[in-house]
Amino acid sequence: MKAVLFAGLLTLAVLPMCKPDATTTTATTTESPASPTAVRGQFDILRDSADVNWTRMMTSDDKKLTDLRELLQDLSKYPGANQAQLASLRQARARIQAQRYDRQTMASSALIDRYDAVQDSVLKIVLPIAAPDGNAPSERVRDYVEAIQLADANVVGYRSHYDRAAKAYNTYLKLHGEELNKMGGKYAQLQPLPLFELSQ
Repeated sequence: MKAVLFAGLLTLAVLPMCKPDATTTTATTTESPASPTAVRGQFDILRDSADVNWTRMMTSDDKKLTDLRELLQDLSKYPGANQAQLASLRQARARIQAQRYDRQTMASSALIDRYDAVQDSVLKIVLPIAAPDGNAPSERVRDYVEAIQLADANVVGYRSHYDRAAKAYNTYLKLHGEELNKMGGKYAQLQPLPLFELSQ
């Protein structure tokens, strides 16, 4: 029964990953799913999946903030630009990343909501300035605007993929927590991963 459950969990966790490592997923087939080595190997796959999805999500957010900084710098070079407003927006952008949640603090949904609200408040001002009525003053500015909009549209998808991987990790940890804890080292005192979903 546990072997069947793990197969389902592994499928959910690895689906969002672009290139699953087939060598690691087949390494446990020669051992009993209940053996310590198999438990450890299966858990490592699930943890790696959660890590990969988290890194992909944060990399996208980092790139969005970098594009926003470059966009604001470009806009300041155009004749007639409101330099005081752009300076204020650059300061606001610089404060965004410092307010971002991490894998521990995201247990507070209020912190996630606050980060999203702060970022959205800046984007809602910057994007219409950069491309009023969809008309950017240059191809470079248009590219920044489109990249920021695409990254913003992908946030929900990235969070959904992370949640899927984290749920598989948490379920497996619940099933095999005692076995993993006995292994000691990095397997001792493991905690469930917080999710973006609201707690039921």
